[in-house]
Amino acid sequence: MSDVDQPAPEHRRPEGVDDVTVEALGKLSEALEVIENARGYLYAFHRLTGMGDLALGEAVDLLREAGHDSLAGELQSRLVGRNVIEGRWTFQVVEEYDDGYYRLFKELEAKARDQLVLGRRHLFEAEMKEARRTRGNPDHTARP
Repeated sequence: MSDVDQPAPEHRRPEGVDDVTVEALGKLSEALEVIENARGYLYAFHRLTGMGDLALGEAVDLLREAGHDSLAGELQSRLVGRNVIEGRWTFQVVEEYDDGYYRLFKELEAKARDQLVLGRRHLFEAEMKEARRTRGNPDHTARP
């Protein structure tokens, strides 16, 4: 069997690692991927909220230009630049998430891999690939 027909060393299970450990780390990796996705939504929330606030500011300017000073003033004073959560704009929410929950999640996921499988990533997926690919098919090689 050629090297191309085997997973790269970093995608092979270290000796002595059992199936349940690989499955558990696969589930932990899956959980991290969900958190990464959630983080993307949080950044989208941050960007969209900012874009909405800027558009609101433009609407206020146009209302003033159209002579609707009272309504423009209320929107300006009550809504433009308002905190989205008590004391926080969205950038502060993102920073707290990144510096707290997200950082700890990434740290502990890496620690688990370091302690259990020499830091190797995606072993569960690599083994799934091996089980599902068709050996000898050039579109199913183990690695590039």
